[in-house]
Amino acid sequence: MKNMQQLQSEGRSGLEDKHDGNVPRERDGVARVRLPNGAHRLAVTMETWDAIRSRRDVRSYTDQPIAPADLDRILESARRAPSSSNEQRWDFVVCTERRRLQDLAKVWRHGGHVATSAATIALVVPDAADAYTRESIQFDLGQAAMSIMLAAADLGIGSGHSVVEDQGRARRILGLPDDRFCALLIPLGYPADRPLHPIRRPNRRPFDEVVHRERW
Repeated sequence: MKNMQQLQSEGRSGLEDKHDGNVPRERDGVARVRLPNGAHRLAVTMETWDAIRSRRDVRSYTDQPIAPADLDRILESARRAPSSSNEQRWDFVVCTERRRLQDLAKVWRHGGHVATSAATIALVVPDAADAYTRESIQFDLGQAAMSIMLAAADLGIGSGHSVVEDQGRARRILGLPDDRFCALLIPLGYPADRPLHPIRRPNRRPFDEVVHRERW
């Protein structure tokens, strides 16, 4: 990988490509992100394999806010997630206001970590009538959720999840239309205990126990 000085010298030519709004543009493991004041910075990003190995559920966060450009990058990863027949039956409501996060934490009895998160993304979907469509949407949501979590881990940002039991409260807090419901909350924030780092010995079943080749 090129060093930071080389990347900064190439900033005008190599990373000035046109792209959609504030969405970061990547090259050689480096993201060019736009700051709130309109300036840009280069951020070295984690390798995909490292992000996969580093991701873990984080429910305790520091008070450090997430930069708007980093939050947009996480949301863009959700927008780009695969979906059945490319129907994209989802919307993402991102909340950063402390009072709203505290209210949103009450939609599930174990959702206290939402209140202390730097941001929480609500995954909102249509209220489908038939079982096939509901299952298809849930499959798509799983892909979007993992995209969010890996994009966050790539930036050193922890993520968790929170169930939504009280749909009425969630609908009022988020201002959702009557034909939509909040399927899942993903709180985000910088880990309060230790930074994200590849986990050498994950608490998972052994590889040879879960992987079957050709047949069971």
